[in-house]
Amino acid sequence: MAAKKVQKYVKVQIEAAKATPAPPLGPALGQAGVNIAEFVKKFNDATQGMQGKVTARIYVYEDRSYDFKVVTPTATSMIKKTLGIEKGSSKNAVSKVGKITQAQLQAIATAKMKDLNAHTVEQAAKIIAGSCRSMGIEVVK
Repeated sequence: MAAKKVQKYVKVQIEAAKATPAPPLGPALGQAGVNIAEFVKKFNDATQGMQGKVTARIYVYEDRSYDFKVVTPTATSMIKKTLGIEKGSSKNAVSKVGKITQAQLQAIATAKMKDLNAHTVEQAAKIIAGSCRSMGIEVVK
């Protein structure tokens, strides 16, 4: 049996277990020819235990069938949840919104390890630290 040919690739960021057919998800999937209600149910079931925004990669095939892969929550949503803040600083160089420790960075890096382009947890922690700095969060030892 030959592999199905991917006709369209859709990448969306949605709150875990809270997907609805409303925009931005509905129009993106509608253009790809995906049954939106069916996808929403499958997505919500697959992300039941997760929190924060997750990225879904949806591969739509020629026969309008699809597969999707759910990636761990975004680094920024994990950072915000860890620090208990609503959003990052709009002027990250001038005003800081919080401080994050190396232990907290390691925990986030360990959780995100499979989705990051890093070979060790230390390298992954550096990537997460960069996200923190861009959000106006000070990295402390």
